[in-house]
Amino acid sequence: MPLVPFESLGDDSRVWVFAADPRLDGERAADLLTVIDGFLSQWTAHGSAMTCGRDWRDGRFLAVGADQSATHASGCSIDGLYKKLGEFEKQNGVSLLSRDAVYFRDQDGEVQSASRDEFARLSSGGSIGAATSVFDTSVSSLREWRERFELPASGSWHRALLAV
Repeated sequence: MPLVPFESLGDDSRVWVFAADPRLDGERAADLLTVIDGFLSQWTAHGSAMTCGRDWRDGRFLAVGADQSATHASGCSIDGLYKKLGEFEKQNGVSLLSRDAVYFRDQDGEVQSASRDEFARLSSGGSIGAATSVFDTSVSSLREWRERFELPASGSWHRALLAV
């Protein structure tokens, strides 16, 4: 089964989250989604079609989900996803595969990125606090995506970066 609506995937579906830096809007976002939809519509593991979907949020976050109840994503199939995103990165001057940045909402509700050190400095300066919404790009199931992708910093691993 090919590409399906992301919302139709079950809670136990595997999820990979990729964060765009800088933000992708308009044509650049449409280009990314066209590329990823083309890939996902033909995504296979060990010759079997993957039941998969994707979500795009805030001009920053691409979540790819795969229902593994029938077909498990293999190392090669996952490598193919990363390769496709790496090609997009190179062609468009955007980072999607890096895990170095921390993502949070600023006072205006816009998603910002910062290094861990910069995030800690912003916390020390009072710009970021326990109530700041942060994004956990390490979630690995659709259940986690739905329950804890965006949380206050106090309820996430990000709390370790907050000034006490």
